Formats: sequence, C-alpha cells, structure tokens
Amino acid sequence: MAGLGEGLDGFRDDRFHEECGVFGIFGHREAATLTALGLHALQHRGQEAAGIVSFDDEARQFCAERRLGLVGDHFNQEQVISRLKGDVAIGHVRYATAGDTIMRNVQPLFAEISLGGLAVAHNGNLTNAATLRRELVTRGAIFQSTSDTEVMIHLVATSRFRTFADCFADALRHVEGAYSLVLLTPDLMMGIRDPLGVRPLIIGSLDGATILASETCALDIIGAEFVRDVAPGEMVLVTREGMRSLFPFAPAPRRFCIFEYVYFARPDSLVEGMSVYEARKRIGRELAREAPADIDLVIPVPDSGVPAALGFAEGLGVPFDLGIIRNHYVGRTFIEPTDQIRHFGVKLKHNANRHVLRGKRIALVDDSIVRGTTSLKIVNMVREAGAREVHMRVASPPTIKSCYYGVDTPEDAELMASRFSLEEMRRRLGVDSLAFVTIDGLYRAMGEPARNSERPQFCDACFTGDYPIPLTDRLGKRETQLSLLDEGT
Repeated sequence: MAGLGEGLDGFRDDRFHEECGVFGIFGHREAATLTALGLHALQHRGQEAAGIVSFDDEARQFCAERRLGLVGDHFNQEQVISRLKGDVAIGHVRYATAGDTIMRNVQPLFAEISLGGLAVAHNGNLTNAATLRRELVTRGAIFQSTSDTEVMIHLVATSRFRTFADCFADALRHVEGAYSLVLLTPDLMMGIRDPLGVRPLIIGSLDGATILASETCALDIIGAEFVRDVAPGEMVLVTREGMRSLFPFAPAPRRFCIFEYVYFARPDSLVEGMSVYEARKRIGRELAREAPADIDLVIPVPDSGVPAALGFAEGLGVPFDLGIIRNHYVGRTFIEPTDQIRHFGVKLKHNANRHVLRGKRIALVDDSIVRGTTSLKIVNMVREAGAREVHMRVASPPTIKSCYYGVDTPEDAELMASRFSLEEMRRRLGVDSLAFVTIDGLYRAMGEPARNSERPQFCDACFTGDYPIPLTDRLGKRETQLSLLDEGT
C-alpha cells in the first residue's frame, strides 16, 4: 500500500517507519477488548496491519482476527471482538520490515505443531532469516508467509525438546537479530527479548492479569500498572500458576535501540526506566548547547520534533511557537496523483502558520533527516510564508546507515547524510545553517558521559555503522554478488 509520500511526492514517505508493536494479556475476562485497546495505543509502531489471537479455554480452541489497516477501523466492532473468546489474547500491529503487506503475513502468526497450537507476535527483524529459511526448505519445510517470524515457528516445530519454553529457547539459539516476542499456547503466554535487548518489552498488571507490551502507553490506556521491563535475554512464562523467568542465553552487553528515544516510542511512554518525553527535551537542550543560533523563534516540525524543540528553546532562552500546523486526519492517499496536484504533496500533512513566521528568524527542529525530501519541502514552505532566515537543527546525529534490526529504512545510498557533506546538505535544503546533535551529545542526553567506543551503551548503528548483531543475510548476498562477478555472469 502506498503511503502519502509515495503517492503524492514521488517518494516513499520520508520518515523511518516504526517497527511493530506487540501486546498480550493472560487471565482477564475482557482479554480481547483490552488487547485491541492496547494495540490502539501502539498504533504508532505500525499502521499496515493488525491482528489478535485469543484462546477459548472452555472450547479449547484458538480464535483469530487479522486485518489490513488500522486497529480502530476493524477492532471497534462488536461482532469482531465478540468472536475472540477467552481470557488470554495476544495482538500485533505491523509495519512490514520483512515480508510483503499481504494477509498471510499479518500477525500473530499461528501454527499447529506436535506440542499443540502456537501463536507468535514479533517486533524486530532476524538478520539470518533468509539463510535459515533456505536451510529449512531444503529439509522439507513448507512456508505459508514471507515473514521472518515464520522461520522461528519452523525451528520450534523441528526442535526435539518436550516443552514450548525449551523448544523456543532451542530455536532462538539458531537465530540472529533483534526481537521482542509475545507467544500464546493453550496453557501459556511467553514474552522473550533478544540477549542484547535491542527492542523493548515490558510487563504490566491489571486486576490480577499479567500483561506484556512494547511500551507503557499500552498500559496507560487500560489503567494497568507498570511492573518492570523484561530483561535482555529473559524468557517470561505466564501460566495459571503465576509468572516465572528463565535466562536461556549467554549474557551479552546491553544494546538498546537509542532511536526509540529519538523517534519510535510515544513521548508519554517510559522506556527502560526513562521518560521518552524528558529524554527528547534533554536532546533539544544538548543541541542548543552544541549548535546555538541567533534566532527569534524555535519552530518544531510536528509532531515528533515538538519535545526536542521545547528543549532547544529552553536551552537558548528563545520563544517556542507553532509555525507549522499538522493535519491529523490525513491517512492513505485518497486521490490519484496527477501532474496538476502532485506539487501539493507535503501541504496535505503540514501547512505554514504565516502569522507566526512572517519576518522572523527561525530554527526548525526535527527529530531526524532521512532522504531530505520532506525537509526540503518544509523549508520551502516556511520561506514562502515569509520567514526571514531558516536555520535547521536535528535532534539526532546524521543517519548514515540502514537499520537491519526491525526498522524499515532506506538503503545507504538513499540516505541524505550518507551521500553528502554537512555543507552540501545545507545548500540542498536551502537553509541558512544546519546542525545535528553529536553522537556524544545524544549519549549525554541519555545520562551517559559520552559514547564508549569500545563498548557502546546503545545500538546506534544507523549513526555509526557499528552493528552489534551479525548481518548474515546481507553478507551472503554480497558474497553471492561477488561470486557472480568472478564468474563473469
């Protein structure tokens, strides 16, 4: 499905696309309804598809509803929720980082294996999924989807261990990549986080029921209590008898995704014990310290640039104002793009507040620059609205590398900061000055003295190229290409 940017601007939407969101609840009579509400709160993590699988203990059967599109468009109907019986359920909102946007890829995925029924919801990406898939197909496996999540199900199905927990621990020893998983069997809900803890997963509680979710905002919407984060490498098992934990993997240095704080997580969430909103404001203050500007106003690029812009304005002691107004009711492209209307593009999402901008020297604050196409249009828009000077400040370091751990990012060659120097970017965007927060500045905003290059405290591969997890499939692809060149193919 084409996003707005692709349909009208001739580009894919010029943003990083949120990975996926997972939610699970065990032991509540309104399990399906609460799961739908939790997914609604996590909608920012994926807007292409949503699904819920529940287990009806009385009938001893699984119930599933999966849809392409938004949660609210499908799971607010009495007839849909009423079919999801039982007091346990897991759900998933998806943005396709591996696999096409088709119904057979919509999660949670479900399979019947020798141990019984199994549903899996996955946030993240496996970096050796293609390699494992080829091996499994050679051994006779039949795949129903193009999602990397199904690889894990096949590994579980072929494991020789005798419990779901042991089979999953065995299966995950074969995979590489980042993952937070929520799984459901007839008698068990599991939450699993990869050994480096790249992707988030938290535990909550409501009326005696145990909840697993990607972010705390999913707890807030249903009035649940935050208990704690699932630890990196931890496997949480929830049964009728209660909750227990296993640590089946070798200890590894924690490498949580720092971009969760920059952009992915909702600002009202608590991530790894830190308020996302406060973290973004601190980034803005650090940016003001590192790259001040002689300006009249600080203007955020809505909505993700707002907290950092507030921090930037506080740091400079300069007024903050809304110079760009966002239309919150724009969804998928609703008209066919033609040459006559193609230039409207970004104005469907953003419009300049001329009264605020006219004659002012402004700093535009955004969370990141990807291809630069949207940034260019916004700069042109505020100049046309009468801004006297336009300075751009970015609340993350230059993005020079693609992410392979569950974020849909362009190839390196499409990333503006990978192609051009800072001065070249400034000229191409048409701004009077351009500055990014430094990697050490970003770490300081996270409460760290600076980035430890020997043992980085976060996963920051998109800024540094330091990938903490092997990129086996990428390496195999390059080796294949080199082999073909050597053979003269």
